[in-house]
Amino acid sequence: MTTPHTADFTVTGMTCGHCVASVKEEVSEVPGVTGVDVVLETGQLTVTSDEPVDAAAVSAAVTEAGYQLA
Repeated sequence: MTTPHTADFTVTGMTCGHCVASVKEEVSEVPGVTGVDVVLETGQLTVTSDEPVDAAAVSAAVTEAGYQLA
């Protein structure tokens, strides 16, 4: 059994629960991602995956949702 990997990012521009849902939806589609947690108040994005996640793919997903990584 492999240990899950986690990576933390900071998302800027989120103002409400809909923002959080949009980021979660897009980042969840990144290959290998098994979990996404977003904290609106701090902008913290925690991504859980089976293998180390591609930061560029996460950044692209956040951009697709309409936000940016800090």
